[in-house]
Amino acid sequence: MDFVLCVIGLVMIVEGVPYFLFPDKLKTVFVQMLQTPDKSLRVMGLLLMAVGLLLVYFGRR
Repeated sequence: MDFVLCVIGLVMIVEGVPYFLFPDKLKTVFVQMLQTPDKSLRVMGLLLMAVGLLLVYFGRR
């Protein structure tokens, strides 16, 4: 359980860095995301999940 909490904490840190450092740029990125087709966002999300799964697999090996 400690490992899971540590991983969640690290993810929150990494996710929070862009909001802290580049809040104005993030707003423009969000506007661009609203204009991106759903299919493209889903493909990008699927690819990110697959890469993350591979990283976890090789990291825990």
